[in-house]
Amino acid sequence: MKWNKITIETTTAAEDMLGYELQQMGIQGIEIEDHVPLTEEEKKIMYVDLLPDDIAPDDGTARISFYLHDEEDLTVILAKIREKMEEISAFLPVGSGRITLGETKDEDWINNWKAFFKPIRLDEDIVIKPTWETLEDRKEGDIVIEIDPGTAFGSGSHETTKLCILALKKYLRGGEVLLDVGTGSGILSIIGLKLGAGRTVATDIDPNAIRASRENFGINGVTEDQAGVYRVNILNKEEADSFYKENDGLKYDVVVANILADVIIPLSGIVPPLLKEGGIFITSGIINTKEEEVKEAILSHGFSILEINHMKDWVSIVACKEDNGD
Repeated sequence: MKWNKITIETTTAAEDMLGYELQQMGIQGIEIEDHVPLTEEEKKIMYVDLLPDDIAPDDGTARISFYLHDEEDLTVILAKIREKMEEISAFLPVGSGRITLGETKDEDWINNWKAFFKPIRLDEDIVIKPTWETLEDRKEGDIVIEIDPGTAFGSGSHETTKLCILALKKYLRGGEVLLDVGTGSGILSIIGLKLGAGRTVATDIDPNAIRASRENFGINGVTEDQAGVYRVNILNKEEADSFYKENDGLKYDVVVANILADVIIPLSGIVPPLLKEGGIFITSGIINTKEEEVKEAILSHGFSILEINHMKDWVSIVACKEDNGD
């Protein structure tokens, strides 16, 4: 079996956004090469003890590589990548954007990347652990979530996911009903339950995400009574109406959406009827250049903003549904 290796030459400024867009396209096992030195904090949360001494100086360049089965339509995929790079170039330097192709017969490439996916401590007591790793220094009181991203994404390591997790930790008090829009690997639903939510409803438009979420729920001991998983596009009225009917018009205490700004903007007008009065709307996946646009959309739909948090180039906005007498 043959696999095509695609390598994109870009910049460290754009690597995060480009990697995120590739994951949105369903591309997995992304490898990023750059010369950015790890901070002491990053070494700690990634459990890195020793690094080579001969790392080249950071020159601002980066390479992103991934593999595709040779039956995939490269013309279509490369066109999508170039389109995304053009969009990103409007607000970030993308470098040469040169794309090179290679070929490999290594049928196990899809598992090789796992060697680089290690346990990540998000804060003092939340740890994300890949299913194939062993957590050597588990502390009393740790909340450990086991994740196998599979063909979905969401390992907890991306800044957008971290921002959502920290917001859930702050605003969940116990017993809430949580709606997780664009669940990916199911990680936010699982963490929500671990933090005390009484039930979660997870939705996504990608069948791979639905499968991965169900598998990760099982790995983490989440029962069917605790979580429902639905393949639905909440932005599609027909699909949304069917989803609401199936859930008997359920209203939620918290809605979390780690997607993209261009989805959160219309979503902010759809979420209010789903939230209880005083309910919390947690959003992330917002590139900083879209912050004001998302903020305006959220405010225009009857929310008050509780806080705005930043992590690298990413933004999370947490809002509350105001009591308007409805």
